[in-house]
Order: sequence, then structure tokens, then C-alpha cells
Amino acid sequence: MQKAAVVGSGLIGAYLALKLKEKGLDVFLYDQKKEEELGFKPCSTLVSERIRQFIAFPENCIENIIEGCKIHFPKKTIELNFNPKHLVLNRDKLLQSQLSLLKEKGINLFLGQRINDIPWQYDYVFGCDGPASVIRRKLGLKEPKMKIGAQVFVEKPDHSSFTDVFPVRSGFFWKIPRYNFTEYGFLASSNIKASFFAFLKEQGVGLKDIALSLVPCSGIKMIFSKNKQVALCGDAMGLTKPWSGGGIIWSLYAADILLNNFPNFGKYEKEAERFFKPKIIEGTIANNMVYFLGFNSPFFLPDKVNYDNDFPNFTKSIVDLIKKK
Repeated sequence: MQKAAVVGSGLIGAYLALKLKEKGLDVFLYDQKKEEELGFKPCSTLVSERIRQFIAFPENCIENIIEGCKIHFPKKTIELNFNPKHLVLNRDKLLQSQLSLLKEKGINLFLGQRINDIPWQYDYVFGCDGPASVIRRKLGLKEPKMKIGAQVFVEKPDHSSFTDVFPVRSGFFWKIPRYNFTEYGFLASSNIKASFFAFLKEQGVGLKDIALSLVPCSGIKMIFSKNKQVALCGDAMGLTKPWSGGGIIWSLYAADILLNNFPNFGKYEKEAERFFKPKIIEGTIANNMVYFLGFNSPFFLPDKVNYDNDFPNFTKSIVDLIKKK
């Protein structure tokens, strides 16, 4: 029986481990975090209902259901109505549910163990170990570009069904209603912590400090291993949506492309590039255009838009907007 090592036990690593097990491999899952630490990651886990196509989880993981997003430019607010709707998931409960499934399926778990090198003793190695991937670094691959992110949870109940986004020149602030809590955060190309504190003060939240994290944003230059024994997926390959920084659904799609082409990692690279590159290019252009118009000519932007936040048809939206004007 062939053996596979999956490094990183987040959602993507757990998903790959389970699917590789179904393919008949003996799977060994490694993570430097201990079992009780698995949910500790600066990630909103705000994800579309498409996640149910990939991952089964109990209903108690859902903290809120989100119908859309309000983008607040200085002189205009745009309302995006999500189709499909989004789920606010409790990351700790979600990962614990996946951990139970991994144990049930007989995955060999090695938690609380730091991987300092590629475990070449296995037939295949899958790097799902996040933005600062050890596997990527040990392969000598180029590091992805990074943005700076942060989040904070406030004991402020919010039962609303819309998230709020507040664009700034280098990124955006966000507010997510988690029913019994409210989440605030930012994602930007530079450190805007001081501006974020000022924003929180306006929201009635007093905060003195916050931990920062790196979010990959490699753009069209996704990072792939050229080694026939090793593959990268998720944050380790730098795959995120250019307009929001979210990566869960896209990474799950990438994982399926990887699994469908396994063990041919070269075909995985070609198919992933064919699938994601047009979406990244189009999304980057559209995002820059919306920011430019939002800050300079907001009257060109619509008041409401029906919107697929995973795979938006930006070209159609722009054509429809021109027709309306």
C-alpha cells in the first residue's frame, strides 16, 4: 500500500487526507498544533453554502447565515445579495468535527509535531501547511506575495444577516455578525493597524493591540511543486480570491483538481491554472475598477447587485451596468 503524508490539518489538509484514504492510500496527517489548538487561526470562516458539496459537518458549527454584504464607500453603499448564501462557521467546532471523522476513517494523526523538512520517506507528500509553508520553502520555491490581516471578536450580539465592508485605499475593514458575537477585522497591502483602531473606536469598540497575520495573494502566479512526489494546495500555493482574500472554497476546488489528476501533479498544475487564472485576472481588474469608481465616481456603481461571491461573472455585471446607465 502506498503511503501519503499530508502536512497541515486545516480544512484543506483534512479534506485531502480523507479523499486520499478513499483512494486506498495509507495516510499520515501532520500538524504542529496540538489537538486543542487546531481552531486557533485568524480566519473568519465565512464561506458559501458550496462548502456542503465537499465537507459534512454538524449544524451546531453554524453561527449565522449571511444573505449579503454592504460595501460602504465614503459617498455610496452598495448592497450585494449573495447567491449562494454564506455561512458563518465556528472554526473550532468545524475542525473538531473533521478531526473526529479523520480518527473514524483510520487516518494516522501526528498532532503537536513540527515538520522541519519534507518527509521524503513517504510515496507522496501534500503541503497544506499555510502561508508560511515549510514544504514550499524546503522545495526552494518562490514565496507568494502577502497581505496583512487581523481580526478580533467582540462580545456584542449581532443577529443581522448582512456583513459590512468598509474600503480603505490599501484594503478594507470588515464587520461580521456572529449572532452572539461581532467579528471585526482588516485585510490590506500594508499595516493599517492604527486606522483600524480608529475605525473600531467609531464602532464603539476600545482596543489597544491586536495580533497580525499574513494572508497569501500570489495572484496569477500560483505556486506549484515541480517535484513528482510533492504537491501544494490551499494557502501553501498562494490561492486566494483577489477581491476578498478568502480561499476556502477555491482551495477545495483546487483540492478536487489535485485528486482528480493524482498522481500526475503536472496535469494538476495545468488544469488548476486553466481553471483559476482567468478568474483571478478578471477579478483583479474588476476589483480595482470598483475601488476606483467607489472612491472617485460612485454614481457609476449600482445600488444593489445579485452576486456569486465565489465565482462572480464580472464581465456580465459590467455589461449590465453599462446598459442601465
